[in-house]
Amino acid sequence: MNTSSAKDQCSPAKRWWSKETVAVVTGANKGIGFATVKKLAELGLTVILTARDPEKGQKAVESLRAQGIDVWFKRLDVADISSITDFASWLHQVFGGLDILVNNAAVSFNELNTNTVEHAETVIKTNFYGPKLLIEALMPLFRRSPSTSRILSLSSRLGLLNKLTNPAIRKLLLEEETLKEEKIDQIVKQFLSQVKDGTWQEHGWPKVWTDYSVSKLALNAYSRVLARRLEGNGVSVNCFCPGFTRTDMTGGWGQRSADEAAAAAAALALLPSEELPTGKFFKWCIPMLYSKL
Repeated sequence: MNTSSAKDQCSPAKRWWSKETVAVVTGANKGIGFATVKKLAELGLTVILTARDPEKGQKAVESLRAQGIDVWFKRLDVADISSITDFASWLHQVFGGLDILVNNAAVSFNELNTNTVEHAETVIKTNFYGPKLLIEALMPLFRRSPSTSRILSLSSRLGLLNKLTNPAIRKLLLEEETLKEEKIDQIVKQFLSQVKDGTWQEHGWPKVWTDYSVSKLALNAYSRVLARRLEGNGVSVNCFCPGFTRTDMTGGWGQRSADEAAAAAAALALLPSEELPTGKFFKWCIPMLYSKL
């Protein structure tokens, strides 16, 4: 696909939203999250920037306000259930609900050419259980309007099934109709157990950024299960891989900027309801069935 057509597919959709449309973006004090907040606010939505560190989050909000872009801030640590509960309560009291959730918050403790699993529990807790627990806490608050509420989770091709060489786990994840959240949890627990006993390298897990990849593998699988559960109930669930993007996580290396990735994320989050799929993995702006890769 040439550059111009790719750009066209990542352009904002025809406008269906208004200032009453509420979007929440996690891990948004910098990088793709910050750029996504900025883009959505520029497009006229009410946007809540969340961050674990209140000082950094407030500073990010102030930098946007200095540019004439007004957004809200609320502290949220997706790895802390009490923080999630507090955020959900605040959101309900202040806004009554939300229309769009962009799960961006994530961590990795690896540099580009390293692969340690020393912090695997933290990575899994933040990148997989964090979004999962947040979604479940916010589920009663999605407005499920005619335009459909949207959950868009930033993921990675590192978490696709073609990176997994364990045949038993591949088979389990490919069973679309029988895959359950409990099975995904079992897979994650199996990985963490093998990390603890030092045998993880022998069991066919992804070879690059293994703990990060497993966290995204689980997030992708959970998103498919959730999409199936919510189908026909006014909430779409999709994952989005922004590709190799220049952020702190990549040490500033990458093929595209955070602003470019955010423009694509915003376009996907704002698709008109008649064009909005569910249960898809988007590689850049191209929808792909995660299970077929």
